[in-house]
Amino acid sequence: MHPSTRIQSIVDGADDGWGVFYRAREMKAAGQPVIMLSIGDHDIKTDVVILDAMKAAMDAGNLGYAAVEGSAGLREAIAQRIKSTRARGATANQIAVTPGGQSALYSAMVACLDPGESCVVLDPFYATYSQTVRAASARAIHVPCRAEDGFQPDPAAIEAALAPDTKAILINTPNNPSGAVYTRARMEGLAELCLRRGLWLISDEVYDTQVWDGPFISAWDLQEIAEQCLLVGSMSKSHGMTGSRIGWVAAPGPVQARISDLLIATNYGIPGFIQDGAEFALRHGAAAEAGIVARYRDRRAAGLEALGNGPGFRVVPPQGGMYLMLDIRETGLSGEDFAN
Repeated sequence: MHPSTRIQSIVDGADDGWGVFYRAREMKAAGQPVIMLSIGDHDIKTDVVILDAMKAAMDAGNLGYAAVEGSAGLREAIAQRIKSTRARGATANQIAVTPGGQSALYSAMVACLDPGESCVVLDPFYATYSQTVRAASARAIHVPCRAEDGFQPDPAAIEAALAPDTKAILINTPNNPSGAVYTRARMEGLAELCLRRGLWLISDEVYDTQVWDGPFISAWDLQEIAEQCLLVGSMSKSHGMTGSRIGWVAAPGPVQARISDLLIATNYGIPGFIQDGAEFALRHGAAAEAGIVARYRDRRAAGLEALGNGPGFRVVPPQGGMYLMLDIRETGLSGEDFAN
């Protein structure tokens, strides 16, 4: 007996880029003085006012099965947030609530790709992207974004890499790990490409509150591809709620309905009291959210000042997000060897 080809194919290689994280975790568990820089979790807890709202919902008895696609109140709060932060609004029936942004990414892949089809993934990328494509029984086409071009996407290079079976492009702005915030010209170029070639545009925008340099342009704002765009969001980065596992997909109504079918077959809903806490955070957590933004803005400045341009590497100043990327090409080391 053998596991399915699908599940055996999720990881392509020994660790698919997670080896440094696993090693650091083992070192820390063994008592070694390791500072974990390999995963995007906060070193602060969820704000107590949000936790108090969760506890109040728990104490009130919201402990049974919850609405699988998300509670009506939370979906409406997410739609209102999109309306207040994007040029194009959203409605509650376009929102599917998922257990974190990672589940939102997987849901988007399953919604857009049939087995054996391909999705463009821009390199450098968040460590799970290729795994998520493969988990949907699809294939990732990696298209580099050049450092010399500020890690901006190149629509011409993307088009040149398309295969006959390509059905989607996955983007991430602000970008993890490069910190690039995609310009309006590049976003419009992507929209034109998707429209002309009949491609879905899946946009991971979980760092949309952490923009340090230049305007933020959302894929959701590109009206011409409104019926071809899926927006991924999360409470993890904006509200320090990584462990609460609250993410969402905003999609055209018919797509949202099918994602809800997928959620029935997978997680069957997120605990209602956690959804109530997330709704409270969106409606009343502006101060907590602003505190996180200020913290990472200060840390960006401190990191750039402290690291400067040391021997063998230079810092790439991030336009957004919570990471600093180093150019270590002068060391002659690979990224993995440098990290180890």
